[in-house]
Amino acid sequence: MNEEKVILVNEKDEQIGLMPKMEAHEKAILHRAFSVFIFNDKNELMLQQRALSKYHSPGLWTNTCCSHQRDGESNIEAGKRRLQEEMGFVADLKETTSFIYKAPFDNGLTEHEFDHILVGYYNEEPYMNSEEVASWKWKNLEDVKVDISLHPEVYTAWFKIIFDKFYKHINLDDHDGKS
Repeated sequence: MNEEKVILVNEKDEQIGLMPKMEAHEKAILHRAFSVFIFNDKNELMLQQRALSKYHSPGLWTNTCCSHQRDGESNIEAGKRRLQEEMGFVADLKETTSFIYKAPFDNGLTEHEFDHILVGYYNEEPYMNSEEVASWKWKNLEDVKVDISLHPEVYTAWFKIIFDKFYKHINLDDHDGKS
């Protein structure tokens, strides 16, 4: 099986090439990514616990799903595809913001991503893919913020970075008036 390729980008999110995913993470090269945040009508965030078999950050809690766009795929298309692959459902998604972050891992790999934040709504239980996801839960944003400060070791590195930036953004945005 061919290894999936990530889209290499510059700091303006302009595509400059493709590279196998593992190589990009070994070399810490900037590439395009997305993070999906799904909320229910109680304004709770759907968190996922990464499968214990994942090659980095196994068993840690993170946003609803995240991954990398494929060549020629829009951010929204990629988010919907991965949401279906990991959590077993599709929701309408809206792009809210994007930014660059870099997070090294203990295993020598580094996420260096131009990350696009996608938001959607869903009120049912997911049909999670056990190869990707160990567990899931709904959690109030304020409770997540407090829990990250008390137990940062149970959350993924990127989620802590993203949540800090994203939390401020969604409070300003207020989900188009939904609460």
